[in-house]
Amino acid sequence: MEKQRYALVKRNYLVPFVLVTSLFFLWGFAHAILDVLNKHFQEVLDITRTYSAMVQVLFYLGYFVMAVPAGLFITKYGYRRGVVLGLLLYGVGSLMFVPGEYWMSFEFFLLSLFVIACGLVFLETAANPYMTELGDRETAASRLNLAQSFNGLGCICGPLVGGLLLFSEEGSSHISFPYMLMGIVVLGVALVFSRIKLPEIVHADEITETGGKQGLWSHKLFVFGVFALFCYEVAEISINSFFINYVVDDGWMNARDASVLLSFGGLGLFMCGRFVGSWVMRFIRAERVLLCCAVGTVFATLLVICNLGHISLVALFFVYAFEAIMFPTIFAISLKGLGNHTKRASSYLMMSPIGGAIGPVLMGYVADNSNMSLSFIVPFVAFCVVLFYSLRAEHESIEQ
Repeated sequence: MEKQRYALVKRNYLVPFVLVTSLFFLWGFAHAILDVLNKHFQEVLDITRTYSAMVQVLFYLGYFVMAVPAGLFITKYGYRRGVVLGLLLYGVGSLMFVPGEYWMSFEFFLLSLFVIACGLVFLETAANPYMTELGDRETAASRLNLAQSFNGLGCICGPLVGGLLLFSEEGSSHISFPYMLMGIVVLGVALVFSRIKLPEIVHADEITETGGKQGLWSHKLFVFGVFALFCYEVAEISINSFFINYVVDDGWMNARDASVLLSFGGLGLFMCGRFVGSWVMRFIRAERVLLCCAVGTVFATLLVICNLGHISLVALFFVYAFEAIMFPTIFAISLKGLGNHTKRASSYLMMSPIGGAIGPVLMGYVADNSNMSLSFIVPFVAFCVVLFYSLRAEHESIEQ
């Protein structure tokens, strides 16, 4: 069903849109380089796939621990200060890799990643809802998908840079280099944001038909959205974490080439999927686009589980294309109609990446006790939950 055309970004918000969009690239890079780091630690420190998944566990645990404090901080001090604090934590955590390389301590690397994650929570808790407010409500999902497309660009650069450095002949000596560069760049961006002014968005109270104010937890689609985002994170991070393992174990290529394939193949499709999704949502309801993509991920993941050789490999790339719009779309749909609850609701939604800590452990455990193909049962079940959410969202959008 087609819908009325609305401006994607209000003209007076164009500069804030561009500035905040740059943040999406920065945290995309930080997320994606983890997938290379996971495989690198397996080789350098001689640890199992299950134990290497602690990289994701500690990283996404930071989201769970810091999400609510980040929401409270941003509610009290505003979006800009939340962004600056997030960038400072991100930069400091990245530079911690320099002494971490000297000690070559897996535990210290995990601590560094935890600090980075705490910084990213502030960035995402501020930037995601802020982006939904820089224009008409009807284009919120499309606008957030466009911004998240640059997150996809960061996701391409992360494995590419990390793979070329970490899987070189002297990879262990370069382990701090990508993070040192990130730290310097991020602290520079923090300086920029500390000197500029971002317009604060004032939210009106959401009023019920009977004239009373609705509580946050009375919005059932929001509550379901928190769980759907959790399951999406289980699926996405699990697949990213073991993409290299899947390709290498089946003998298609070595780890270095697989990291390049992850960048330009899987994550390239991921970025393109968000650009295309943002454009499509200007004509078709976001709920319907989400439903179609959810069906695609469930079917494609099932083909991977069936271990059909090159058919399964191609299906895996389709998963990246179909899942691309899920996070920003679920996020935007879940924030609809929340009024002055938006900042607090965003903090709860940003607790969902804890799924990125749980999913890789489950998938690694299944892989260690069976094979990589069967381990895709973990993201398959998670995508089924997203499918149920999209059906509920589509039903409510039709009723409205």
